[in-house]
Amino acid sequence: MKRKKLIAGNWKMNLEIAEATKLATSIKDARASFKCDVALIPSYVFIAEVKHLIYATGVHLGAQDCSIHENGAYTGEVSATQLKSAGVEYVIIGHSERRAHFGENHGILKQKMQIVLKHGLKPIFCCGEPLQVREEGKHKEYVQKQLEESLFDLSAKEFANLTIAYEPIWAIGTGLTATAEQAQEMHAFIRQLLVPKHPIALQTRIIYGGSCNPSNAKELLACADVDGALVGGASLKAKDFLAIIDAAG
Repeated sequence: MKRKKLIAGNWKMNLEIAEATKLATSIKDARASFKCDVALIPSYVFIAEVKHLIYATGVHLGAQDCSIHENGAYTGEVSATQLKSAGVEYVIIGHSERRAHFGENHGILKQKMQIVLKHGLKPIFCCGEPLQVREEGKHKEYVQKQLEESLFDLSAKEFANLTIAYEPIWAIGTGLTATAEQAQEMHAFIRQLLVPKHPIALQTRIIYGGSCNPSNAKELLACADVDGALVGGASLKAKDFLAIIDAAG
């Protein structure tokens, strides 16, 4: 069974409401040409507006994070139940920026995975190595530990709702770019690592999250084990994001 590609736009902490509305509208208006799954992942404050714009169009909605708490006195947090009630389908878990800037460790990420899956949301679990680890040739061991400590306790049913995003941290906003060969090698390694644990991993989407843009998208997305992209900066411009979606077709 062929894996359908997913192109997800992570807007991070960018745009204002008028810009977000214009961007979402441009993506929605082009949906008839899409041959892959497409998700928009705006800031929390734009979720309701984006949901209104893309409702019933086939464009999916995501959130950039989720609290480990169900509800209660946790000012500033957003729960899985709140995201679910707002129409969110995908949730990014363990993005390298969350790990680096907010101290999210394996234990926290494991809790987030559990709560997201409990409430019927689909996690996009991020993994990937920094430059020093890559230069030392320890990138596979590094990523393996990330996967083992946060994903290996999942049931087969839970695993079926999982997307993995491999993001070489050294290729995000640095000017460096992973080659298609480097991306394919790591995606294949991740799949080979997971299949003995969960055979369903043969159908798990492993998407690439290392500065995918219109100039490298076609080559990256042609790789056998690259099942889409988690797009950062290029998702903020409709023309660029649509070019990446087209490359996935």
